[in-house]
Parts: sequence; C-alpha cells; structure tokens
Amino acid sequence: MDLNLKGKVALVTGGSRGLGKTICLKLASEGVNVAVNYCRSADEAAEVVGEMKSTCGVDAIAVQGDVSSEADVIAMFDRAEDEFSQVDILVNNAGICPVSLIKDMPAETWTRTIATNLTGTFLTSREMIRRLLAADRPGRIVNVASQAAFNGSATGKAHYSASKAGIVMLTVSLAYEVAANNIRVNAVAPGMMHTEMTAETLRVNAEKYNKKIPLGRVAETEEIAEVINFLVSDRASYITGATVDVSGGMLMR
Repeated sequence: MDLNLKGKVALVTGGSRGLGKTICLKLASEGVNVAVNYCRSADEAAEVVGEMKSTCGVDAIAVQGDVSSEADVIAMFDRAEDEFSQVDILVNNAGICPVSLIKDMPAETWTRTIATNLTGTFLTSREMIRRLLAADRPGRIVNVASQAAFNGSATGKAHYSASKAGIVMLTVSLAYEVAANNIRVNAVAPGMMHTEMTAETLRVNAEKYNKKIPLGRVAETEEIAEVINFLVSDRASYITGATVDVSGGMLMR
C-alpha cells in the first residue's frame, strides 16, 4: 500500500533507540526525511541517521535536545527547519520509566517522569502547532501512550502510567483544538515490546508476559511503527483524537 508519504519531513523524539529507532526507519522506508531527536545518545542517533540514508535514500539528521526544556524544543524545530524547511509530521516517542513503588518514590523521580513524558509531549506539540498555524499548513502528530494509561501499574510504574494517561487526554484536547486547521492528532497505546530495555526481563520471564497477552506473544517494535505510519498518512484522513490499541489485546478498547 502506497501511503503517499514520500518527501514529507518527520521529527521523531527519542528516535535513537528502541521503538523510536524503528519508527524512524519505518518512516524512512516510505520516503520520509527524518530528524532524529536524542537527548544523550549521540552515537546511536548518528547510526540511525546513517542507516536511513544508506538503506532508504532519504535525508536525515540527528537533533539533540531535552524535550522537557522549552529552549531545547524550539532549537530542535529550528534545526529541523534549517535542514528541511518545514516539519510535516511529529512523533512524540521520548519517554522514561524509572521503577519505584509510590511509597518509596522520591518526588524528583515523579517530577522528572512527568516532565519528560507528559510536559515534553506538550512542549513539542505546542511548538509544532504554532509553526503549522503560522505557515497555514496541514500536519500530523502521533503521541506514544501505553496500555498502562488505562490499566495502571502494580509494579512501580504509577508515575509512568499517570504520564501516559495524561498524554491520552492531551491528544484528545489538542485534536479538538486544531481539527479545523487540517491538523490531525492521534496516539498509539502499545503493550510489551521487544527492545533493548526489555531484553533481560523477557529473557528471564518471557512466558509470564506471553501469558498476560491475549495474542500470546510480546510485540515487535515494527508492529507499532506500522500503525504510526498509517496514522500519519492520508489513508487515516478521517481519524483524529483517537488512541489506537496496539497491545496484543491487553487493552481491548
């Protein structure tokens, strides 16, 4: 299926590893030029940029910035526009998930998680919207939420779950605000995925997690990235404000 994305420009936050890396590569496979945001992993971001250029023949750059910093977010967009002249697609993927039960959680851990996951999504979305409206251009935003936004957590991830629940409602509210401007805003809610971060957990407890998932297996990051490609394409022209369940049935909503 041709998604008619060739020549578009995307900014992907947290794009240097895990799901973010796969999102970048999947967009590039459709001919999208990509700005790969990273916070600390410059070498990994450079590798993703090199892979997109060599395998997909697109233009790509690495863009450093902390999404929880307003100044960094503005600089990220400035850098992307200097290179590509405009940004058509924003994928808010950057996120952290330090583990701590509420009774043991330092306030700084809560604050940092909300700042990165939720405030970061707000800051990048706001900057994207401001620039789209100023240029009177259409645009697409996809936010990476989680099944935990709806199911919560019993394993020390309450702050993460709360941030992702906030992303769901931010998606809905922003979609209402900009629908008349031909700007669509959606989210995806993944479940457990095979990434560098989950590799050791799944090596030890794969069967435990597989049993929790109705489809009986943990997702590959490509399966989530394919849905994101669809949502930013014209094939999803009548979808906005939605959170798409990509959890293997853990969510079923």
